[in-house]
Amino acid sequence: MDGGNRGQNGIQSLLSAEQEAQQIVSAARNAKLARLKQAKDEAEREVAEFRAQMEADFQRKVAESSGDSGANVKRLDKETEGKIQHLKTDADRISHDVVEMLLKHVTSVGY
Repeated sequence: MDGGNRGQNGIQSLLSAEQEAQQIVSAARNAKLARLKQAKDEAEREVAEFRAQMEADFQRKVAESSGDSGANVKRLDKETEGKIQHLKTDADRISHDVVEMLLKHVTSVGY
């Protein structure tokens, strides 16, 4: 009977260890998801700040040139639109790399 008891205790220990391992994996998965969400939120916030800055710069240029002729305003609008398109193109070109870099750093577990 003593051998059966030890076998039963061994099975219980294995079941406990498995449950503990599942909890650890679940906690790690939840932490990873939280880090990914945080990285996404930070990236969205940075994009919003950049857009706001570009809009403020545009509005400042428009205000500075409001005393000029309509041709100057149109020229500035065209230049600004060109710069915005250039920045959007650059952002589109590198956004995948930035996301990959963020994911790489966020998902790497350092102990």
